[in-house]
Amino acid sequence: MKLVCISDTHNKHKQIEIPDGDVLVHAGDFCSRGSLAEIRDFANWLTDQPHKHKVVVAGNHDFPFEQMPERAEPLFESVNYLCDQSVVIGGIKFYGSPWQPRFFDWAFNLDRGEPLRTKWRMIPDDTDVLVTHGPMHGVGDLASSGIVCGCEDLRDEIETRIKPRCHIYGHIHEARGIYQVGEMVSVNACSLNLQYKPWRQPAFTIEL
Repeated sequence: MKLVCISDTHNKHKQIEIPDGDVLVHAGDFCSRGSLAEIRDFANWLTDQPHKHKVVVAGNHDFPFEQMPERAEPLFESVNYLCDQSVVIGGIKFYGSPWQPRFFDWAFNLDRGEPLRTKWRMIPDDTDVLVTHGPMHGVGDLASSGIVCGCEDLRDEIETRIKPRCHIYGHIHEARGIYQVGEMVSVNACSLNLQYKPWRQPAFTIEL
């Protein structure tokens, strides 16, 4: 199975070079200001992509999915939108979650410690591909300011219990890259750089 990984497209999805693959994964922040019109445009584009399956989580810019999910989620009826949920595709179990450590006054913020750990404990032990908007601590999470932004509790759950084959996320644009963490492939799939311009390289692909 070939996964095509994107994230943080912020309304510039049509400018991203998307390779062929079996599953197109978006790790959140498809919006800029977070409107239903932005979501509708992205959903139409996503539906038109040739990949047989699509997996999406929301990010901190995607306010309607937190504030009015009853209006936002139906726009994604033709894709696998995951909010603390799993889906099995071709025998591979995907789990998606939008939460991240509190980051200014954006969507899907939770305090570090027990509020976030409660969410991470919901992730099934048998998850193969974990998709979160934010990174775990210490991998693909270094901001240009020098601040390490990832979640310590997410890393603890990943390393001690879940042990997925692949972790896909975004959020920290400048830390884009593929990292090997033990046997796990860790993918910061941000599609835009720190200046919100598309990276020159195509989206990452991962073979499972």
